[in-house]
Amino acid sequence: MSGFLFQAKVNGKHVKVEIPPALRLIDLLRDVLGLTGTKEGCGEGECGACTVIMDGEIVNSCLLFAPQAHGKEITTIEGIGDDTGIHPIQRSFLEHGAVQCGYCTPGMVLAAKALLDKNPNPSRKEIAVGLSGNLCRCTGYVKILDAVEDAAKKLAGSGLPKKVY
Repeated sequence: MSGFLFQAKVNGKHVKVEIPPALRLIDLLRDVLGLTGTKEGCGEGECGACTVIMDGEIVNSCLLFAPQAHGKEITTIEGIGDDTGIHPIQRSFLEHGAVQCGYCTPGMVLAAKALLDKNPNPSRKEIAVGLSGNLCRCTGYVKILDAVEDAAKKLAGSGLPKKVY
């Protein structure tokens, strides 16, 4: 069996690695690249734990074969902070108690980031719709919605760039 030469920009770094052609994107990220912040929940695209941002859009990495991401820009949870600390969305999740077990958090944060990159001032309903592909069994969503609302306000006044791809 021959491999596939995968090339992409992952968290701002160029990646070039030979992989099996049927390798899922989540397995490439976790097992090959060591980016274990991306979680596998259901393996069927229903829970959002495996959410990553690909070319500005959220995708379920458990549903994509890695070659489908060839040549793309991929952002995982490890790629949104910077050397000075965590991303404002992550900080808001902590401040609002929107993190309990933490399993859904990376996917929720990335879905929130993709939403705020496109719509920096969303209504609460738009936030709920933007996060609708991500399930949480712990928080009941109120604290998550509060955190995203707060993050939107902080990002609007921070002067920080919204996109980090």
